[in-house]
Amino acid sequence: MSFPLWCLFFAALLLVLTKVPVALAMARSDDKGYDNAHPRAQQAALTGWGARAMAAHANMFEAFPLFAAAVLVVQVSGSIGMLANLLAGVFIVARVIYTLLYLADRPTLRSLVWGLGFISCLVMLILPALR
Repeated sequence: MSFPLWCLFFAALLLVLTKVPVALAMARSDDKGYDNAHPRAQQAALTGWGARAMAAHANMFEAFPLFAAAVLVVQVSGSIGMLANLLAGVFIVARVIYTLLYLADRPTLRSLVWGLGFISCLVMLILPALR
């Protein structure tokens, strides 16, 4: 399996892993703990760190389709190579750092890191045209 496909697999795992801080915030949010009967209502009521954790988790779901498309374009077009590997890795690292910066309440730096991940996807999408 190519490195970009492994990165796609890890990005899929990040969809679940970014839920961990949300679940912790939900468990600590009130005296009854994690409300599995009404998790969306409890998530909507989160504030501060918990709300940022939820936003980071939601943003991973928003970023995943573009990354998946970019990896599949690279894979199908045969554009796998050093640059594709680098760009896929940059996206994964950017997403992890993005989540940490969201949790740490660092909005400007977080937005810059988001842009880096977004640009890595755009470049992967045009790699076939650069061959």
